Amino acid sequence: MQLNKHFCTQGRVENEGSFRELSESDNLYAKLLTSEPEISEEEKQKITEVARRDRKMSVKSIKSLASALSELSIPEAILAEQDEDNEKEDEREINMKDMQEDSSKGKVQGNLMMKYFFAGGNCLFVMVVLILYLLAQGAGMAVDYFVSFWVKIEEIKAPVSLNGTASNDTVEEVVSKPTYPFDALYWNTETFLYIYGGLIASLFILGLTRSMLFYKLAMRSSQKLHDTIFASVVRARMRFFDTNPGGRILNRFSKDIGSVDELLPKAILDASQLILSALGSIILITVVNPMFLIMVAIIGIISMVLRRIFLKTSKNVKRLEGIMRSPVFTHLNATLNGLTTIRAFGAQHILRDEFDKHQDAHTSAWFMYIAASSAFGFYMDLLCFVFIALITFSFLTFGEGIGLSGGEVGLAITQAISLSMMVQWGLRQSAEVANQLMSVERVLEYKELPPEKEPLNPKKPPTNWPDHGEITFEDMGLKYDENGSLVLKNLNLQIKPNEKVGIVGRTGAGKSSLISALFRLANVEGGIKIDEVNTQDIDLETLRSSISIIPQDPVLFSGTLRYNLDPFDQYTDETLYKAIEEVELKDPANIINRLENRVMDRGANYSVGQRQLICLARAIIRNNKILMLDEATANVDPQTDALIQKTIRRKFADCTVLTVAHRLNTIMDSDKVLVMDFGTMKEFDHPYILLQNPNSVFSNMVLETGRAMSEQLRKIAKDRYLRDNSLPE
Repeated sequence: MQLNKHFCTQGRVENEGSFRELSESDNLYAKLLTSEPEISEEEKQKITEVARRDRKMSVKSIKSLASALSELSIPEAILAEQDEDNEKEDEREINMKDMQEDSSKGKVQGNLMMKYFFAGGNCLFVMVVLILYLLAQGAGMAVDYFVSFWVKIEEIKAPVSLNGTASNDTVEEVVSKPTYPFDALYWNTETFLYIYGGLIASLFILGLTRSMLFYKLAMRSSQKLHDTIFASVVRARMRFFDTNPGGRILNRFSKDIGSVDELLPKAILDASQLILSALGSIILITVVNPMFLIMVAIIGIISMVLRRIFLKTSKNVKRLEGIMRSPVFTHLNATLNGLTTIRAFGAQHILRDEFDKHQDAHTSAWFMYIAASSAFGFYMDLLCFVFIALITFSFLTFGEGIGLSGGEVGLAITQAISLSMMVQWGLRQSAEVANQLMSVERVLEYKELPPEKEPLNPKKPPTNWPDHGEITFEDMGLKYDENGSLVLKNLNLQIKPNEKVGIVGRTGAGKSSLISALFRLANVEGGIKIDEVNTQDIDLETLRSSISIIPQDPVLFSGTLRYNLDPFDQYTDETLYKAIEEVELKDPANIINRLENRVMDRGANYSVGQRQLICLARAIIRNNKILMLDEATANVDPQTDALIQKTIRRKFADCTVLTVAHRLNTIMDSDKVLVMDFGTMKEFDHPYILLQNPNSVFSNMVLETGRAMSEQLRKIAKDRYLRDNSLPE
């Protein structure tokens, strides 16, 4: 049975026929078939071995292993993974430990509460808030004490008759009482009401002012902490992003910052109010009966011991809960990014079960924290119950014997009951504050991230630097981990101005690492000079803004097309539209090439080829003298590939272009080809000259593409060499 095949372009059927007819014809379908080289069995094994070996050097090389395995069939990939599982156990443990999230315990030195407050204000602002706390509590204590004082005065004045006369016994009793300041015995009821009203008003004003200033301080602290860790993450080394999944970083900026924003200020306010109120009640009760301090000391010591025991457990459980939350974010983020593939393979249940495992692990830690908090609250309630019983029994039994009036006994019992509630809830809230400060600890941990290395005394390059585009590598080496081995070793070469250099090599040979070295994305040893300026002597912003790159995976941001082309608003609309026309970014409805057109997250409303064209237009607008192409056409069709190559040759003719090649036909007309292998330079010369040596690495790579493609590639290299040297064929 013979099946007819349909070849479509831009939504229209271009060709129809059998596989043999289409493959033998001269159309785009035949070009698609010949654009990718065949890989032998021996080559497949070699690719896998190289990728597995280089994977130990850096986490970035995991992508190399994945790309190598993608070249194999599914059974071969499974066998390769089984071979990988048989590696040494200790190596796997080391690699897994590097990828695990560490606890933040001990990583932030100093008092977390002080760091939190001083992040939002200076010492004066914090002291003002603290004084307002004390004044508000003093006003509250004054209100309670004045009520007791008023009751005592009324008890003394009660025997006096309404007409102002009293018996001798009554007068003697009044005289025997202690004298109160301001002759309070002669105050009328209105005076007491005015004083009481004034105390209530001062309590209201002080309490409101205290709360408003405290929340202002808390808001500024949260904002400053967020801005600080955002700046730290943006300036962090690339190694940090290699070893930390996106969900782990998202966890810090979502849940931890959310706790600092919402839960921590409320807990601090409640705990401070309750603890100060409890101290006020203790002072008032102590004024009534100093012997009460003994009972308060005993209860206080027991409470603090319980709190200390609880915090030893709860802090670590809270840290564990934060750590267990990160895999949930990571898994959900990865699932959403690969949702199309998951549905295509019907793997929803696998991902759902894996998500349930992550969620169960996090919920277990969260439940453990809630259970510990509930147990602590229960024991605090039990302790306060004993405390209230002892206080009430002692005052009812011995109150009259030690000369306490009814008002004093009532005040003491009332304060004891309220104290029991405040102490147990205050200590629980203070423990909650200590636990919520773990979010501050996790946030401050990211504040201490080591930034990318900048020169101590950065030099300012010339205004138009680089104006030639000459690149020189002097004994250059690169490693992704400071303690790891070199990925690039002893690289010495010179790329002349305006040269077009193709970079080729096996998977994991170090092609993309060369780009990382130019942008100083990792630890560079030796020297890299651009127009006689050492890149390690200038700041990173100047260096990276002077080099354009078109990556393999196009990067677009949410916003308008104009924002993606010119994020700093430096160019006119005319310049932007001219760049769009030059890359031929268009569609039948003429919508996607409008500057005001909306770009969805990661450019989801654009195809891969269109996203690549936008990146090319961005490079044209920047007009830098050095352009990097990191396998820019690996994921596009031959037609778009040809368009990109044509545009690059036309618009960047006076620029130095470094192309990391996935398809050899894209670099065969280059001025020179750099052949990389295991992080070292094997060959560097014109492709035609390299092909003259049948034993060269480059010649073998060309031969492996197949006979027809090999002859075509050799012809391209020869034509370019003869044209450059003005020799007749």
